[in-house]
Amino acid sequence: MTDLVSNGKISTSTLGESVRPDFPILGRRFGPNPLVYLDNAATSQKPRAVLDALVNYYCDVNSNIGRGYYQLSMAATDAYEAARDNIRRAINAEHADEVVFTPGTTAAVNLLADTFGRSAVAAGDQVVVTGMEHNSNMLPWRRLCETTGAELVVVPVGADGRVAIDRFAGALGSRVRLAAVAHVSNVLGTVNPVREMIGEAHRHGIPVLVDGAQAVPHRPVDVRDLDADFYCFSGHKIYGPMGIGVLYGKRELLSRLAPYQVGGGTVKGVTLDEPVAYVPVPARLEAGTPHIAGAIGLAAAFDYVQQLGWDEIQRHDDLLVYAAIEALHSIPRVRILGDPAAQPSGIVSFVVDGIHPYDVGGHLDRHGVAVRSGVHCANVFIDTFGEVGTVRLSFAVYNTEAEIDLVRRALTTVQPGFWTAEHPTERFLAIDPSTQNQH
Repeated sequence: MTDLVSNGKISTSTLGESVRPDFPILGRRFGPNPLVYLDNAATSQKPRAVLDALVNYYCDVNSNIGRGYYQLSMAATDAYEAARDNIRRAINAEHADEVVFTPGTTAAVNLLADTFGRSAVAAGDQVVVTGMEHNSNMLPWRRLCETTGAELVVVPVGADGRVAIDRFAGALGSRVRLAAVAHVSNVLGTVNPVREMIGEAHRHGIPVLVDGAQAVPHRPVDVRDLDADFYCFSGHKIYGPMGIGVLYGKRELLSRLAPYQVGGGTVKGVTLDEPVAYVPVPARLEAGTPHIAGAIGLAAAFDYVQQLGWDEIQRHDDLLVYAAIEALHSIPRVRILGDPAAQPSGIVSFVVDGIHPYDVGGHLDRHGVAVRSGVHCANVFIDTFGEVGTVRLSFAVYNTEAEIDLVRRALTTVQPGFWTAEHPTERFLAIDPSTQNQH
């Protein structure tokens, strides 16, 4: 494996090749091409350990939880709560009841906006977000402000793709009821100084939600060290199942939240003529039958990455990001956005001047390379750079330098196509994919 020097450090890793046998899907081929999967910021592939955990649950334990007074149901309940405690330890939460299982990051933010937000935010108040937020951490707060008469304050992003801490601090004041910030940008991989941002907010008594969807696959997260009031992420980005995520909240804050949805599992008892008595969190916020297998699979995913070791994962991230930067810099007309080498987080986003990002993505797809092209659900952030979109390489533990070299070779032959010729400034069209390559 090649040694790469960046910022005075030499980064080496053999992780990619060693773990590839753990991921069954990587054996797929698309015609003559093996799968090169570089869209991990959207969703990651699943190791055998996670797949086995799902199969074992459904084959050996499958039952509803917390309702049945029989052995199988109690075993399922124990497995579900053990998964919760596993996640608690992984993010260093103090109490297991500070971990609420949700369908994912989007659901977690909406839960918080519709519970904490509606109780804390009124007309004339403010909610602070940054200009780099994913729509899932922008739109719920925008809707809350629109429905309550509050103001959404967007802290602008600089030309370097970063949110300056002094600008963030300057947006905080007596009218602000919550700040919501990304830990890591899903577009550029920029790492926000969230500990400092939280500290600035807390000086004003303002609670902070951190969107950690892009952080948890690439770095250990310690919610107590960050002093985060709320922290959320999705399982499918850290090698876990789809449809499962986590909302962490400090116990004293979660305990104030009214039920987001009501139904089975949220109440102590119901009569027709007495007030409903709801159970404490986290069950109060997990109405109905939860994604039990998903929680167990997510716990298995955290076990998997912890066995690999965070130091090794971060060395591997460094290597791939530096290799991608070196490869892309060697290709005419390619421009990298932001500074992905500053704190590598497995993302490198670029444009090819004169060619629409969708044409670049389609060209790479014909070489078996899966990347994300477009605005990445972060329109406001992309607008900052004046681009129609970008092409995003996003890495996981199973990616290799050889895959990056394949991307480099493929990009040397990319040409303008349908989008560049007919819709060079368009981001969204209703196009039949079966006809696109005929143009």
